[in-house]
Amino acid sequence: MRTAFTDLMGIEHPLVGFNRSPAVVAEVTNAGGLGVLAATAYTPEQLDAQLTWIEEQTDGRPHGVDLLVPEKVAIGDAGDLVASLRAQIPDVHLEFVERLMAKYEIPAIPAEATPLVNDEIAAALNPEGAQALIDVALGHPIALIANALGTPPASLVDNAHERGVIVAALVGRAKHARRQVEAGVDVLIAQGTEAGGHTGTIATTVLTPEVISVAQGRPVLTAGGVASGQQMAAGLALGAAGVWCGSVWLNSIEDITPDAIKRKFLSARSSDTLRSPLRTGKPARQLRSAYHDEWEADGLPALPMPLQPMLVNEAFGRIDAAAAEGHAGALALETFFIGQVVGAFARLRPTKEIVESMVSDCDERLRELAAQLR
Repeated sequence: MRTAFTDLMGIEHPLVGFNRSPAVVAEVTNAGGLGVLAATAYTPEQLDAQLTWIEEQTDGRPHGVDLLVPEKVAIGDAGDLVASLRAQIPDVHLEFVERLMAKYEIPAIPAEATPLVNDEIAAALNPEGAQALIDVALGHPIALIANALGTPPASLVDNAHERGVIVAALVGRAKHARRQVEAGVDVLIAQGTEAGGHTGTIATTVLTPEVISVAQGRPVLTAGGVASGQQMAAGLALGAAGVWCGSVWLNSIEDITPDAIKRKFLSARSSDTLRSPLRTGKPARQLRSAYHDEWEADGLPALPMPLQPMLVNEAFGRIDAAAAEGHAGALALETFFIGQVVGAFARLRPTKEIVESMVSDCDERLRELAAQLR
């Protein structure tokens, strides 16, 4: 299958696999798509190691990196960034979390546990922290770098282009796409409200043509609600040059999301997600849980990045550890970013199988549609 995006990236299939798990990224790339690693999940040192590992697995095949460069963040003291940021979290918010942990009888994190997120990573959600990750990423032979929040800084675009790296950006409105075009972005990703993670309120089928209309010839990928070959075909039928998929890989064997969360995904319906600032301070789609119910009932305002992540990170570390042991309260509170396609999850599958089935089913659906032409 050949599109403007496959030609640009030198890949076989117009399919991008975005995930924080290096093994998922490598598997998508080796299956003919473009694997993209969520860099914000790592420190610069960890990112360097993960990209090195991916390179060893993919034998020169194209892969990329995605990161958050938030435009508005709380400012801390560079001398002790984590402590100065934590000091800005209001007592009322901290008290809410402690009441919640007590109500659901969530134990402390075991000394041997390694939480997936921590204050150091959250505190780096600022331009300086993002720049450190950008420097690491561009020090590797990546093919694409994507920005998931706002317009990328001019230095990112310039430095990437100097190295022959394609710059992409996720957008939720046509006006956002216009800004990205002015900033020199090469690929636009039209992410509809169905998507997991940070997303707006416009549906994918409405948003994709709107973004294409202002892209000035740039390839546009459709994102949000794409987890099958039929949905991939729908994106291409809308005029997209490919699809950007995130949630579907959370249903893969290689994904590092805790098993307790994956089990909740397998029993969830498409209507069991919501957009909430609970995890990051910005609206992001995730699986609804008792944590959201308690948060909404309390009526606390969300804090700006990175204060909101720092508020909840330790709590979710405790929840993850307890849920892994089958703790009922933790299982009730457990949640993670996921799109509305979660309702289609039936069993965990190898990433390679997911790629192959999506591509095969997309090809079949497009051929069926072509056969209907008279």
